[in-house]
Amino acid sequence: MKLLILLGPPGAGKGTQAQLLVSHHGLIQLSTGDMLRAAVKEGTELGQQAKAIMDAGQLMPDAVVTGLISDQLDKHAHAPGFIFDGYPRTQAQAEALDRLLAERGLKLAHVIELTVDEEALVARIAGRYTCARCNEGYHDQFKQPKVPGVCDVCQSTEFKRRPDDNAETVRARLKVYRADTAPILPYYEAKGIVTRIDGMADIAQVSEAVERVVAKDGLPSA
Repeated sequence: MKLLILLGPPGAGKGTQAQLLVSHHGLIQLSTGDMLRAAVKEGTELGQQAKAIMDAGQLMPDAVVTGLISDQLDKHAHAPGFIFDGYPRTQAQAEALDRLLAERGLKLAHVIELTVDEEALVARIAGRYTCARCNEGYHDQFKQPKVPGVCDVCQSTEFKRRPDDNAETVRARLKVYRADTAPILPYYEAKGIVTRIDGMADIAQVSEAVERVVAKDGLPSA
């Protein structure tokens, strides 16, 4: 079983690269953001708490996030591997993840950090939106529908934006990343498993660089 972490601030492209790895190698993507948003949509007590915290650009309590990850590791115990997308975010979470993996006889193979230009990233995130029907992604500047107002994929005319995709919240999340998450890199550098990739490059270029890293493990194609 292969395990890797994708690190980088919100909007660096972690989710996109994780999906490509899932498609290419059959790995399981563990995105705490997706799991928490699902809880918000379901309107659970955790979801209501998560919504307030995410809207403020803050982080979930460690115990909640670690519990979500633990459940998923057990649920998919026979998967070929896992991609940790946006987790761990703090050294406490990194240490908790090490313990979770050690209990299962597992260890991390790679930590890949997608580096970014922060001001360019704010523009990237603040301009993005999705089709309300099929969730195809678009951007005010970089990727608009071929026919204005009509989704390329499903022809829906309804679109949506995430409430936390605004410049003020993005800057708050970047500040949190710099303060809490970036400092965990030395923890993994000491293990010799960190690789940095330019997250501002084209998606295909980033994917090629990620594939060169995971190719060292001889991961099979899905």
